[in-house]
Amino acid sequence: MTYEVACRKCGATLYSGFELRSPEDILRVSEYRCKRCGVKLTAQRFDVHIRKLDGTFT
Repeated sequence: MTYEVACRKCGATLYSGFELRSPEDILRVSEYRCKRCGVKLTAQRFDVHIRKLDGTFT
C-alpha cells in the first residue's frame, strides 16, 4: 500500500511512498512550506483520508 501526503491548499504531493513516515519528518525536508503554492504547513493540522485505489501500479 502506498502512503501519500498532499498540500491541503493546492493538492501538490509532498510525499509518496511505501514507508509510513511522520508528518514532522516529511515537512522538515521542505522547510514547512509547500513547494508549489508556498503555503506554510504545520505537522499539527493534518487530515487523514484512506481510500482504496483499483488497478495496477507499474
